[in-house]
Amino acid sequence: MKPAALLVALLIAATPAMGWAEPSNADKDAFKALVQGQLQAFRQDDAMAAYGRAAPGIQRMFPSPDVFMNMVRQAYPPVYRSGSVAFGEVVEGPAGPMEKVYLTAADGSNWIALYSFEKQADGSWKISGCQLLKDTAPTI
Repeated sequence: MKPAALLVALLIAATPAMGWAEPSNADKDAFKALVQGQLQAFRQDDAMAAYGRAAPGIQRMFPSPDVFMNMVRQAYPPVYRSGSVAFGEVVEGPAGPMEKVYLTAADGSNWIALYSFEKQADGSWKISGCQLLKDTAPTI
């Protein structure tokens, strides 16, 4: 298993399941805003803004914004420097809601990023993981 896939599997396994309830439209809007904001932060090399959208479990694994940013640069280049972005459906994941995000990388390759989210004690959401899959669907 690749290190990035292992990391995602560990993060999902370590995140307590809260029981599935279809997210509200406000929750779905929050998911989209989190991902958009983090992708923009990556494009601007704003480690603090990108890190601030990560759930506490991610922040414990990567104890500083710079360590987090270096991991993303190395393990998630299509996320770090995404081109076009399209948001797909929100589905039930092993530990809560996940959203499919379709990305075009800087080299023109297509990817599906499966973002997972964790609700915080204050009711807000944070990104709790991202699984990156090569999009093998034929282009039209």
